[in-house]
Amino acid sequence: AENMLRSKQTAAHVWTSVEVDFERVERVRAAHKAEFKEEEGFSLTYLPFIARATIDALKEYPVVNSSFYLEERKAIYHRAVNLGIAVDLNQEGLVVAGVRDADGLRLVGLARQISELAAKARSGKLEPNDVTGATFTITNPGPFGSFMSNPVINVPNVGILSTDTITKRAAVVTGADGADVIAIRHIGYLGLTWDHRAFDGAYAARFLVRVKE
Repeated sequence: AENMLRSKQTAAHVWTSVEVDFERVERVRAAHKAEFKEEEGFSLTYLPFIARATIDALKEYPVVNSSFYLEERKAIYHRAVNLGIAVDLNQEGLVVAGVRDADGLRLVGLARQISELAAKARSGKLEPNDVTGATFTITNPGPFGSFMSNPVINVPNVGILSTDTITKRAAVVTGADGADVIAIRHIGYLGLTWDHRAFDGAYAARFLVRVKE
């Protein structure tokens, strides 16, 4: 609670969101989810896809993967992406567990690390190294039915991404012949809470759109 208050009193919180068509991701999941579950022992969710896209975008927009210290008049740009994942502790609290050097992992590796950290968190087996050093955080309230979320930044990070419910919606899609048609697509929203002291709205929007792309 103290950390949440300190963050709101320290960072200049701004929120930006985009609508995302996850149809292609859903097709990949549908094609491989049974085999993946059998081999890995856990389900293939949307989160590893979003995490990998976020990591790639952070490399292109490095200010979002920085730490900001106003009193010291400095910003630290991190070469590696230590990806924090917010984990719900069975409705008894929340903890941010970190995937270290996440930029060196492919999608399956990310999925494994996220699953292992969540299991450790919920069983009370996280170590100090697991909960320190995150350079950017993703929170995932979507499985609980959220529409859009505006999370609190994990300072001194300068951004946190929320992934909300992905559901079937009617959408306008341009076909191969260039004509627009109405189709059923898997649609969801990504929200970025960012620190306006570190960068501006144009940079935030470009980063978020890159994650979407």
